[in-house]
Amino acid sequence: MKKIRIALTMGDPAGIGPEIAVKAAANVELCCLADISLYGCSDIIKEAVKRFVPDAKLNIKETGDLQFDDINIAQIDAACGLAAHNAVIMATKDALTGEVDAIVTAPMNKASVNSAGIPFTGHTELIAELCKCDNFAMMQSAGDLRVVFVTTHIPLSEVAAAITQKRIIEVAHLLENVIKAEGIKHPKLAAAAINPHAGENGYMGTRDEEVVKPALESLRSGGMSIDGPFPPDTLFIENTRRAYDGILSMYHDQGHIPFKMLAFDRGVNSTLGLPIIRTSVDHGTAFEIAWQGVADTGSLFAAIKLAITRAANG
Repeated sequence: MKKIRIALTMGDPAGIGPEIAVKAAANVELCCLADISLYGCSDIIKEAVKRFVPDAKLNIKETGDLQFDDINIAQIDAACGLAAHNAVIMATKDALTGEVDAIVTAPMNKASVNSAGIPFTGHTELIAELCKCDNFAMMQSAGDLRVVFVTTHIPLSEVAAAITQKRIIEVAHLLENVIKAEGIKHPKLAAAAINPHAGENGYMGTRDEEVVKPALESLRSGGMSIDGPFPPDTLFIENTRRAYDGILSMYHDQGHIPFKMLAFDRGVNSTLGLPIIRTSVDHGTAFEIAWQGVADTGSLFAAIKLAITRAANG
């Protein structure tokens, strides 16, 4: 049986990306499951190999010529941002042409990419743009805990206007589809409200009454099992969240904060709705511990395993 081919990007060279990437690419268990190619600057990857997995023989896909001696570890740096950005572009293109079966991304630093003159709000939006995909969503998952986001990397002041009935319906279907792809035939979903106390029947804002509730009613009338809107401060309580296969969060921090409190060391970030499979860690570049050999690999290992599972089932 042919092995799954994974493109693993190095992330920001000044952060923990190279360290966790080479550890993953050299891991015996993961290598038994997939052929992993590291996308990035070979000089930086080779330095990470020498420091963290000596003697490992890794497959490197060169995406730039940045040298290790030229990077400023643990600092925002345009050259590092550009190098990380280029690795993602090449990995995505190879996935689109079928050279690899899935891509897994190590963390990038948004400030570094933007300082290189490249408008960048996150992997999710960049990869969706490269795939020419308009209907996509971010999901955080860890085992049976799955949280998908109606809005992501936008200012809080823009959230309410961005949440429409159409968008809620689109994202709910993306969530239902990916859960079915993981083997659950009849997913049960829950949706968070936008406002505190789900708006208190309009006394704490009217968007839940005017937008969220009609969208959920439409989904239910179409056969989807989805409850809510729930007050956001109670939806993630154990007895509530465990009753559902997936949770619809209305904005970034509403879902990210509880998710990371529950599953920070094993969470996986996925982009739903793409023509390719893409997973990632759910943490940042951790400059404060970069190149020290202490970065936790749990989230990246989980991201690779999930990408392998989805590619095998696809």
